[in-house]
Amino acid sequence: MKFTVILYTDDGQRYGVTVPDLPGCFSGGDSLDDALDSVLEAIDLHVETLLEDGDELPVRQPIAKHQANPDYAGGVWAVVDAPIEKYFGPAEKINITVPRVILARIDDYAKHHGLSRSGFLVEAARTAMRA
Repeated sequence: MKFTVILYTDDGQRYGVTVPDLPGCFSGGDSLDDALDSVLEAIDLHVETLLEDGDELPVRQPIAKHQANPDYAGGVWAVVDAPIEKYFGPAEKINITVPRVILARIDDYAKHHGLSRSGFLVEAARTAMRA
């Protein structure tokens, strides 16, 4: 699952990392690479705790929305792919019927946003069920 992160540094070497879509989730590292590696562990632990507590994962917001937040000014933006699917159980293959035009639009949207067709459909379902 992809998460937007923002990295901050005061000295150009050590970085702090915040995950805007997971309030309270943050990490850091002695280099940019270390910070990105450590935030994956922070995301994993944060998600595990949320789900154990019966909470749902927040829906990922567009980076532009986060960039408009003055609290995040001056940071470096990145997207990380955290392997948290293990908390949702094994994937199941399904067969659905979708009109060809809609399927093409789904595929275009998913590709444009760096998602697979399945990833998009799962996110769309999660979003719809929260509304």
